[in-house]
Amino acid sequence: MLFSRLRRARRHGAVLAAAALLGTATAAAGPVTATAAPAPTRPDCSAAYRIEQKLDGGTTWRMCWRYDTDHGLILNKVTYQPKGAAAPIRVLNSAKLAQIHVPYDDGNAEYDDLTGAGFGWGLQNLRPAECPGGTLTPVKIPEAGTVNGLCTTTRSRGHAYRMANDEGTKVWQAQGKDLLVYTVNKVAWYEYITEWRFSSDGLISANVGATGSLSPGDYNATDGRGWPIGPGAGSYATSHAHNVFWRLDFGLDGSVKDRIEQFDSKVTPPRGSGQPKAKTTRTPVTKELAGDAKTMRWWRVVSANGKNKDGHPRSYEIVPGPSAKHDGRSFTRHDVYFTQTKPCEQFASNNIRDCGAGAPDSVDKWVNGETLTDPAVWVNIGFHHIARDEDQQPMPVHWQGFQLAPRDVTAMNPLTPADLADQNGAPRLGS
Repeated sequence: MLFSRLRRARRHGAVLAAAALLGTATAAAGPVTATAAPAPTRPDCSAAYRIEQKLDGGTTWRMCWRYDTDHGLILNKVTYQPKGAAAPIRVLNSAKLAQIHVPYDDGNAEYDDLTGAGFGWGLQNLRPAECPGGTLTPVKIPEAGTVNGLCTTTRSRGHAYRMANDEGTKVWQAQGKDLLVYTVNKVAWYEYITEWRFSSDGLISANVGATGSLSPGDYNATDGRGWPIGPGAGSYATSHAHNVFWRLDFGLDGSVKDRIEQFDSKVTPPRGSGQPKAKTTRTPVTKELAGDAKTMRWWRVVSANGKNKDGHPRSYEIVPGPSAKHDGRSFTRHDVYFTQTKPCEQFASNNIRDCGAGAPDSVDKWVNGETLTDPAVWVNIGFHHIARDEDQQPMPVHWQGFQLAPRDVTAMNPLTPADLADQNGAPRLGS
């Protein structure tokens, strides 16, 4: 029951009062973009729940959205259509947060913000200035009210590419632009910005930004597990971690039978007057895996049936951002998890879905050797927050996240200018 979960919520802040009386529900309303009659290339959701944006360079992103009072914002049926592509390319069936786990260094407090502290009920009402140039969409939280909680907008990101010829007489360059989709959720003193970025070159970025305020109830770290805030040494903000998990359900080219591959590169030191060499090996991940990021290691999700025009299998590479891995719990000790998809396995810790009597409730326990035929991808990015004077007041946003980089989704850069389009696999000398 939600009431019993919220009683364990943070002692130093209130959750929406209405949340204590309500069960989990999903609802939202309001158009995101003006759209014409549904076309076959659009996701099969109504206009009120559809996001569609054509970016500079001709790339179009399409997706459906919904809001869930446990997960928060959920994106479904995400497709990417580069300029010149005959049809959209399905990338993700769903993408969402799967937990924000917050243990304090002194061991006196530990929270699962999504399933134990009312994250979804704390959706914030955004002002127009918080969604510059974009659209604010009303989101209905059953029996708790309606807030303008979803922002969709575009934002410049600097150079998408730059290349000069050897003579210095020609420069090819383009400025990139992203589609941004985000919400803000308040949990006690913290406010979390859940942001998804979709770039014109096919890149997807998932980020969570923590802002708001340091908890004044935790200015008591007198045991060396905090940092002095304010004049002298009277107030110590207790250090803590934010372990953010995302759950991704890929569906490259419309199939759920994607493959997982791990790549590792090993560098051999030079011998004599020679030069160092590096060798890269590919390991198919056929069984469930708890994976650890290492130097020159990466993973990709490979389409079961889709290839680009060069005949290469389409894939997306998982690119973790900077992370402070937390060893305090078994589920925080790994950077990625690949599990066989099961409808009840939705939250990385304190899973509140019914998986049967005695079933484990964290993602690490679900890695038990099953064959991967329909993989769910979990990404864990940690941040150890040792407060500083600049964290007050309010606290600047600190970001943590990862990217999904297209690898062989298109035969060339989807933003390639027309006068370079003949250089696929054969660049001209001097260019």
